[in-house]
Amino acid sequence: MNNLKYFAKLKRLQELLLMTFLSDVPTILGGVKLRNWLYRTIFLHIGSSVYIQDGVEFISTDSIEIGNGVYIFKGVRIDGKGHENNIIHLENGVILERNVVIGALNNTCIHIDHDTFIGPSVCIAGPGDIKIGKHCLIAAHTGIYANNHNFTDPKKPIKYQGITCKGIVIEDDCWLGHGVKVLDGVTIGRGSVIGAGAVVTKDIPPFSVAVGVPAQVIKSRDGKEVVKSTELPLPSPN
Repeated sequence: MNNLKYFAKLKRLQELLLMTFLSDVPTILGGVKLRNWLYRTIFLHIGSSVYIQDGVEFISTDSIEIGNGVYIFKGVRIDGKGHENNIIHLENGVILERNVVIGALNNTCIHIDHDTFIGPSVCIAGPGDIKIGKHCLIAAHTGIYANNHNFTDPKKPIKYQGITCKGIVIEDDCWLGHGVKVLDGVTIGRGSVIGAGAVVTKDIPPFSVAVGVPAQVIKSRDGKEVVKSTELPLPSPN
């Protein structure tokens, strides 16, 4: 047991040293190549042709896997700490734009599949499991939150009432517009489009177009209307 604790502290020290000295080395001074080479000693896995720009923060790198051809831009923060079983996968061709935040928290798997684009200032947070499929487009300022606070006891502070974690699945080829919020327990079906600013509180069937707060399916992608207009009828002339 003592040997395991010592090894964990040594790994953490190695991570801190490399992050401190390499994370801010500019691209023009060979920072990308240095990070691609030396980070392999502390990450669970790093593939080939990975582009990690300066100003990227990683925590608990031994729980992070990065595939081939992944791009990670300035201001991104990927945090795998909180539990020994945490795992964060970025598959081949994933792009994380500036200021994306990914946090596993507690006994969590976060998996972003091949060729998915995550826009600027997106937040992806456990502790529930999160799976984002292939070829997805997640626009700026989207929030994907796989947890929910309990609040049934009005005499007790909400922060001490615990949380529920059901998990979130966003299937292949989905497009989430600017500022979408996806709440815990939701599955967004393959090929769906979620309009800007929508709050997704329940499952969305495949190939749907959904908008609003809470998000409501208005049509399928073949153009067939699902929900009729909610406008009030005009008064009949008398």
